[in-house]
Amino acid sequence: MLTGDYRNTLDEKGRIMFPSKLRSDLPQSSLILTQGLDTCLWLFTAREWELLSNKIMENASPFQAQSRLVWRRLIAPAQEIEIDKTGRISIPQSLREYAGLKHDCVILGINRYIELWDVDIYNKYLQDTEKQFQSATEELGNIFF
Repeated sequence: MLTGDYRNTLDEKGRIMFPSKLRSDLPQSSLILTQGLDTCLWLFTAREWELLSNKIMENASPFQAQSRLVWRRLIAPAQEIEIDKTGRISIPQSLREYAGLKHDCVILGINRYIELWDVDIYNKYLQDTEKQFQSATEELGNIFF
């Protein structure tokens, strides 16, 4: 299970140290990286990406504008990236620009996938969505543990 909140820095070549805890939970040394929602990047194992992308493709039509939009924003920019011997991943320039990645970054393990954020954008997102979060947790009132 991929979980945790990690802070790392992006170097001048667009590489970031991938957390060792997350690396140890991966079945292989490569990930699929694509544009996510809310101005972050999403990272998936090959298996999780195959499941998600197949569901998207099977439930969409090239004759629907909404489908084409999702394909172009999620499927098309996806790239396989390798975790190098030192534990770094290299973020392609186009994806760094999309997510506004500058230097300080947040890596979030969200069970079946990982998000990569610029720290300033992530902090603003948290601040801007605080009221929505409170409301969303109320909607989960039927969950007990």
